[in-house]
Amino acid sequence: MGKKLELVLYTRPTCSDCQDAKAYLAEHGIPYEHKNVEGQPGLEEEMKAISGAKIVPVFAFYKKGLFGKKLAHEFIGFERNRDEIVRLLDENA
Repeated sequence: MGKKLELVLYTRPTCSDCQDAKAYLAEHGIPYEHKNVEGQPGLEEEMKAISGAKIVPVFAFYKKGLFGKKLAHEFIGFERNRDEIVRLLDENA
């Protein structure tokens, strides 16, 4: 992704919104870390700590800094947050 933010995407294989999100990212050549929470209780708890829910997809945007990375933005759902997600991706391309 760009210079400013890193993207981590939490998904499940049976989620159509997740598949749409991954297709969009692939189509636009946007790098991201993919975390499939299906059957992974640890990842599901990690996602829940970020978003407060077990709903996927979760987009977690992190700022990289001198002392590691810090959560900057998080969104639950691709279609309902598409405009804001695309804006962040474009700003950090």
